[in-house]
Amino acid sequence: MRAVRFEKTGGPEVLEVVDVDTPEPKPGQVRVRHEAIGINFIDTYHRTGLYPVKLPCIPGGEAAGIVDAVGEGVTRHKVGDRVAYSGGFGAYAEANVVAADRAVKVPEGFDSNVAAAVLLKGMTTEAFIRRTYPVKAGETVLVHAAVGGVGQIMTQWLKALGAEVIATVGSQAKAAKARELGADHVILYREQDVAAEVRKITGGKGVPVAYDSVGKDTFEGTLGSLARRGLFVSFGNASGPVPPFPPARLAQGGSLYLTRPTLFDYIVTTEELDASAAAVFDVIASGKVKIEIGQTFALSDARKAHEALASRATVGASLLIPSLP
Repeated sequence: MRAVRFEKTGGPEVLEVVDVDTPEPKPGQVRVRHEAIGINFIDTYHRTGLYPVKLPCIPGGEAAGIVDAVGEGVTRHKVGDRVAYSGGFGAYAEANVVAADRAVKVPEGFDSNVAAAVLLKGMTTEAFIRRTYPVKAGETVLVHAAVGGVGQIMTQWLKALGAEVIATVGSQAKAAKARELGADHVILYREQDVAAEVRKITGGKGVPVAYDSVGKDTFEGTLGSLARRGLFVSFGNASGPVPPFPPARLAQGGSLYLTRPTLFDYIVTTEELDASAAAVFDVIASGKVKIEIGQTFALSDARKAHEALASRATVGASLLIPSLP
């Protein structure tokens, strides 16, 4: 089968399309023949070495497709089931083997492209806005990169919960998109002082929670936007990692909290995984959250996909489609 692999860390140019043996499922595993593969920022962190991985590496941890083989002892899925999974490696390929208890059934009538585009980002959103900080109706929330993959889902889901959303984006075009998604206020974080704008919007109070996937470029603005005892949810490094800072900064800002959560600590058990995935599929089926697949790439164009992601030229979700020439 074809797969995308890198043998050394670096820029998008290290990604190569290679022929590898099609994996066979071991006991407790299923093999998924991919219909669509999700592209996520964490894939770029693995490729660059920001998050160290064992080399050579077939990146990617998210895909949807058809189960075409099951290992010994598997009862959760059968051949022919449509499933999606999130986590691990090996998704940038025509097929992958995954633990049966980490793959979730895709509901009848639910598009595989949407499932591959939404599972990781949707469960991340679910965990962060319902469990890291259970957002309540009427609360004002700051969301950075509001038209990115997670940002689009988060903005819409927060509105469905009854929150007031302050969105930050990098351009006027993205500002218009954020408003379409339901954002109540939009800040151009490259041109405006985020903290000052947030204080103006909130009457000087600041926000009880801020979701920041940008990292270095927005760190100071996020800290300055929080209300007393506010929570800084840092979950990405799109502009680079946050520089070291003394914990006393949190005290000086008003006894602030900072957390660096990762989805996988919220879906440790199969029950947690199924509940989170079900919440994602349900909110999409309700029409309250719409998924925009902004870009699709052939498997052989994974390098171009990473270049687009790095340049922040993407809107919404990006997919690799193995069937594309």
